[in-house]
Amino acid sequence: MSEFFYKSCDPATVAIVREFYSMKDSLNAQLAALGTHFGGKVAPMRDLTSHFAGGVKLSGGSELDAHWCRADDYGYRSLRSAPKLAKGTSKEDRALIRTEHERLVALWTEHCPKRLSSHEYWQRLGVNTGSLLMSGGIKFELGGTAYFHLGFQINEAEHLAQVAAGKPTSGWIDGAVEILASEYETARLAKLKANEVANA
Repeated sequence: MSEFFYKSCDPATVAIVREFYSMKDSLNAQLAALGTHFGGKVAPMRDLTSHFAGGVKLSGGSELDAHWCRADDYGYRSLRSAPKLAKGTSKEDRALIRTEHERLVALWTEHCPKRLSSHEYWQRLGVNTGSLLMSGGIKFELGGTAYFHLGFQINEAEHLAQVAAGKPTSGWIDGAVEILASEYETARLAKLKANEVANA
């Protein structure tokens, strides 16, 4: 697969990338808060289009099975949509389990943050999200410059032709210039170092 690297100092472009990471930091803080309500760390998850809450790392064994799915390979459990009632459970205990499950579901619904759409931000940047789904993309900001690593080439000539024709465009990032992979990698490593210092 081909790889392409770009940077942009356009203020609007940089602001969009910064906003995305600000929202991601906010999501992570909300996930931590969600975990305090359930007594365990909540897994930060992502798919092709968004970031969201995963399961909860809970201490305990089979006694959790009525309300929580089996732990995954990393020890995280997802809350069941309905309680799992073991055979032979008394009517009274079934009622108690259902009541507790309703409480857990309500607590999750109240405190679980909504998904953060990464594709919403790519769309605001003018990038074709269909291409992203096919080939992937990474973005970050460092020192007032936004950097992009894409699995597809954005086409300035096509963008300008569409603008001239009065047609909507998709696939061009404002202010973007293509850069060498080495320049991107230098910025990426500097960003990682800055994050380490910030989190120390």
